[in-house]
Amino acid sequence: MLTIAVAKGRIFEATIALLEQAGVGSQSLLLDSRKLILDDQEHQIRYLLAKPVDVPTYVTHGAADLGIVGKDVLHEANTDIHELVDLGFGYCQMVVAAPQGTVLSEVSQVATKYPRYARDFFRRQGRQIEIIDLHGSVELAPLIGLSDCIVDIVETGRTLKENGLVIIEKLAEISTRLVANRRSFQLKGKQIDDFVNRLHDATKGGSSH
Repeated sequence: MLTIAVAKGRIFEATIALLEQAGVGSQSLLLDSRKLILDDQEHQIRYLLAKPVDVPTYVTHGAADLGIVGKDVLHEANTDIHELVDLGFGYCQMVVAAPQGTVLSEVSQVATKYPRYARDFFRRQGRQIEIIDLHGSVELAPLIGLSDCIVDIVETGRTLKENGLVIIEKLAEISTRLVANRRSFQLKGKQIDDFVNRLHDATKGGSSH
């Protein structure tokens, strides 16, 4: 079987829609989403439902041959896996956001779930800053004086606006990627190629049934 780790959360429904369009039995993921391992016997695919942050780990260590996950997670994980395809959904931006009037050159403390993005950006600016790791609503940090700004992903910008924050710098465009374990890519090349071709056809509006 080809084992594919699928990220739950923000991109999950769009992932299911793409797999469904590609004709690889993904309806079972919606019907029985409490299970963490789901087998599609017809297409010889096993799906692992995982937290996004764990998908690169499963793929790196070969527990999954392929993974479907956001570029933001891949960048933070910084693991040695093969990025195959930009799947073209789950678009958002990685940004620096802060209260109106904040001057970027005066920032010294940054709250974020994405320390690597933050560190890389400010290093390119020639700046050393204190990074405060948060895992919940990072928008809260500048409002209570915990940080000067945040680095976070933004889809519509509504949450920032509702909390009185504005984007002061755009760092990267984010989308969903298909990634592969390097050894699996060699050993299961034909299966992986078939799966990728199905996704390509689906993203172009064709059918792989």
